[in-house]
Amino acid sequence: MLPLLLASSSVYRRELLSRLHLPFICASPDIDESHRENESAIELVKRLAEEKARALASSHPGHLIIGSDQVAALDGQIIGKPHTFENAREQLLAASGKRVSFLTGLALLNSETGHCQVDCVPFTVQMRALDAERIERYLRLEQPYDCAGSFKAEGLGVSLFQSTEGPDATSLIGLPLISLVDMLLIEGMQIP
Repeated sequence: MLPLLLASSSVYRRELLSRLHLPFICASPDIDESHRENESAIELVKRLAEEKARALASSHPGHLIIGSDQVAALDGQIIGKPHTFENAREQLLAASGKRVSFLTGLALLNSETGHCQVDCVPFTVQMRALDAERIERYLRLEQPYDCAGSFKAEGLGVSLFQSTEGPDATSLIGLPLISLVDMLLIEGMQIP
């Protein structure tokens, strides 16, 4: 079997992939993640997932390369990683009591054959009504500044959710394992 490469520096994606008990290595792709004009959120995450995988193909021939990218969308607008406390507070205040869509692009590239499978896995979260005090407590404890929409679902962020809906809860964290297993099986990978 071809060795597995996760095209990501995300500790969250690394932790998720380790659940499959498959040996893998990680490398960080260097791509431009800018949103293109008239590009939908689905098109964006699928393109970026594939570009991340393809960016490492020449340096890792003979690998199965996993690329993934995620955005959150609120009221039809893409909301990215906040990077700062102030931006995170604004994102969470805007999301209070609303439905937030998380779209996770996934690509599996066989760098030996060039075959690339690409998918987008949606997941929706209904947010609780949040006041400024609760948001500030959450941000000080969790510091989710590197998470799309300021939600760290694998931690305390789940306390901000009223309900969730989607085909694969791992997509909310950034790597949809159900779809990934399907892709790996198509490539002939033995899953324990």
